[in-house]
Amino acid sequence: MKKIFFLISSSLILNFTLSAQTMSFGVSEVIVKEGFEDDLIEAHDVALESVKFLNGAQIIIERLRKQKNNEATHRVIWFTPLGLEWFEGGNEDKGQAFWAKYSNMVETTNEYSGRILSWQEGNIEENNYVHIWDYIPENPKQFKIGHDKIVKKFKNDFQGRVVGFGTYDLQRPDNATHWVALTGKNREDHMMLYEKMQNNSEFTKLIAERGNRVAVKDYVAEILKVYK
Repeated sequence: MKKIFFLISSSLILNFTLSAQTMSFGVSEVIVKEGFEDDLIEAHDVALESVKFLNGAQIIIERLRKQKNNEATHRVIWFTPLGLEWFEGGNEDKGQAFWAKYSNMVETTNEYSGRILSWQEGNIEENNYVHIWDYIPENPKQFKIGHDKIVKKFKNDFQGRVVGFGTYDLQRPDNATHWVALTGKNREDHMMLYEKMQNNSEFTKLIAERGNRVAVKDYVAEILKVYK
């Protein structure tokens, strides 16, 4: 993240539409010191004020729900297009000031990155509660085909929700190779959707068509701010 902000400074990665251009992402899981959440967002506001995002790039700040064996409280996610410019503008003084503040507010606990293979756009202002599943599929191509069939078949149920699928390529968290993400309004909204879907025989069939996989873990997060 430090390097990226200095790139922004010296040169002067949830709503994007996935096109033929592959989108990548980088994640920093951090522990935000008590009372500094608003300051973290404010620091990003100032540093990114004069930055124009290009080609679907964006930055998202999320608050993580408590997880077993993970002390991180927040995630900062950078979405960037592979092989294309992703920003223009920026201010060197603001970039340096950001990093000075950032290092006093957070402790980075984990970093990883990957690619987005499937993406359905959604309204994250209305549906900002994210459920993420980490997997090791036996056959990733088969898993993707099954995933896409589910999204298409149940498009009405997923309306307004982000539904994503992709890879972990570098520093894979807990050795997971792939992930699925789904947004909703809150915990109850997700549970009601799962109750409906899991009682649908067609959904159960399509889930099985994804093939064998190891479920590594799942967790939830709340989207606090999106820069795009």
